[in-house]
Amino acid sequence: MPRSEPIVGLPGFETIDVAGTVEVTTTGKLVQPPVCPSCDSEGPHRRKDRIVRRVRHTSIGARAHWLVIHVPKWLCRCGRYFRQHVPGVLPYQRVTEKFKEEVVERHEHGHSLSRIRESHRISWATTERWVQHMYSLRVSQQAERVAPKVLGIDEHFFTRKQGYATTFANLVTHRVFDVQLGRSELALHRFLDELPGKEHTEVVCMDLSETYRSIARRHFPNAVIVADRFHVIRVVAQCLMECWKQLEPVGRKTRGLVSLMRRKPENLDPEQHLRLAAYLAEHPVMRTVYDELQTLMMLLRNKHQNARECRWHSRHFVRIVDRLRDTPMAPLQTLAHTLWSWRDPIARMWRFTKSNAITEGLHNKMEVISRRAYGFRNFYNYRLRVRALCG
Repeated sequence: MPRSEPIVGLPGFETIDVAGTVEVTTTGKLVQPPVCPSCDSEGPHRRKDRIVRRVRHTSIGARAHWLVIHVPKWLCRCGRYFRQHVPGVLPYQRVTEKFKEEVVERHEHGHSLSRIRESHRISWATTERWVQHMYSLRVSQQAERVAPKVLGIDEHFFTRKQGYATTFANLVTHRVFDVQLGRSELALHRFLDELPGKEHTEVVCMDLSETYRSIARRHFPNAVIVADRFHVIRVVAQCLMECWKQLEPVGRKTRGLVSLMRRKPENLDPEQHLRLAAYLAEHPVMRTVYDELQTLMMLLRNKHQNARECRWHSRHFVRIVDRLRDTPMAPLQTLAHTLWSWRDPIARMWRFTKSNAITEGLHNKMEVISRRAYGFRNFYNYRLRVRALCG
C-alpha cells in the first residue's frame, strides 16, 4: 500500500508533491495495475499516453483540496485503448465520492445550501442532487422491506394542499418503517396490499381511530390491536373538560382552575390541593364527575401488569364504564360508548410495554427534517429523506 494512501484516502494513489497555501493541491499518480474494461485482463498493457485530471477532494484544515492525478492511457492485447480508472471517482465526475460525502454530512448537520455554496463553491442544485443520490443509496442498502412484528401507526400533517400522511413505525428498533401520503383506507390500500410479511406482524399500536382499526383488521389478520395509553387518557381528560363546561361554565373560564383540573392530583402542592378541594366542595356534582374520571385515569395509567392484575383491572374498568353509561350527561355516555368499543385494545395496553410515544418522537425528527428544508412540496423527496435519516 502506498505511504500516502491513509492520508488521501484513495486506494492505489501515490503522492508526488503537495503545494498551496490558500488551496491545497496534491499531485500524485496511480500505482495499481490497470485492468482492461473490455476483456478484464490485467496485462501486460502497452503505455501510449498520459493525461492529467484535476478533481476536488475532501478539505484539509478548512481549505479546499484538489488532486492532480496523472492518468496513463493504455493499449491492451485485445486491441482496445483505455484510460485507467481512478479509484473513488465516478466516470465523468470532477469530484471524489469522499468530497460528496463531506458535503452531504455538512448539509445533514444543519449547514444551509447558501452556506455550503460559499464554503465549498458548489451550487444549490448540485448539493441537492448529491444529497438525493446519497439518500437513494442509503435507502437501497436497507434491509428487505418486510412488515415489522410490532407496528405503530399514526398520522401527521404534511402540507395544506396534500393533507396528512401516515407513519408506519417499527416499535422494536425505534425506526420509521415507511411513510405514505393520506390517512384513509383508500389511500393506503395499495401500499398495504403489496407489503410482504404482513402475516408475521404480531402487535399493532394505534390511537382510537376507527379507520386505522379497520385497516389493521383487514391487512394484519394475525396481529392484536393495542390502544395507545396517551390517547386514551386524553379522551378521558377532554370529557372532563366538556362536563365541566356544561356544569359550571363560569369556573371553566378561570385559567387557574383549568390548570388545577388538568393536572394529576399527585402533582399538586398542598396549597393547590386546598384550593381545588374548596372549589369542588362548592360544586358537589362536579366533584363526583371529577373523582370518577380521575379514578378512571389512574386505572388507565397502570402498566407492566401480570395476568392476575389485568383481570382485576378489567372488572374495575367494566364497573366504571357501566356507571358512566347510566349517567344523564351526554359527554359521559359518549365516553362510555368509546371505551366499551375499545375495551379489548385498552385491556391489552396494561400488559404491553410499547406505545406510540416512539412514533410521536419520530414525528419530531421528521418535523425537524421538514423545517430544515423549509417545507416539502414533493412527497417523494420527503419520504426519501425520512427513510434515509429515520429509517
